[in-house]
Amino acid sequence: QLQASGGGLVQAGGSLRLSCVVSRRTFISSVIAWFRQAPGKEREFVGRISWSSASIYYADSVKGRFIISRDNAKSTVYLQMNSLKVEDTAVYYCAADRRSTFSVDSRSYDSWGQGTQVTVSS
Repeated sequence: QLQASGGGLVQAGGSLRLSCVVSRRTFISSVIAWFRQAPGKEREFVGRISWSSASIYYADSVKGRFIISRDNAKSTVYLQMNSLKVEDTAVYYCAADRRSTFSVDSRSYDSWGQGTQVTVSS
C-alpha cells in the first residue's frame, strides 16, 4: 500500500528527494509520516503531513533541512532532504496513520512502506 523510493548515496551537504507512493484508499484522509532507522538504533520519527497539507511537523533533528510535501493527484508524499549530514544515514520508511492521530509514535502508524536506504558520506 506504500512504496518508498529515491534513496541513494550522497555526500554530506548534498540533497536527495524521497518519494512515497500510497494506494489511493490509504492516501485519502491519512496522515503520512517518514521515519528512519539507523543500524543499531531505534526507529526515529522524521516528520509527518496531514491529508490536507495544513499540518506539517518535523523532528528537531531535521527541522530547517527537510521538507515534506504531498501531491494528492499522484497519491505521493515527498521528503526533500537538504544539507544532509552523515548522521542522516538510515533506512527511511513512509507510513500511514489512517486514524489521523498526528502521533510521532511509530505504533500509531498501521501501514508501512518497505524502506529506502539513504547513505551520506563525509
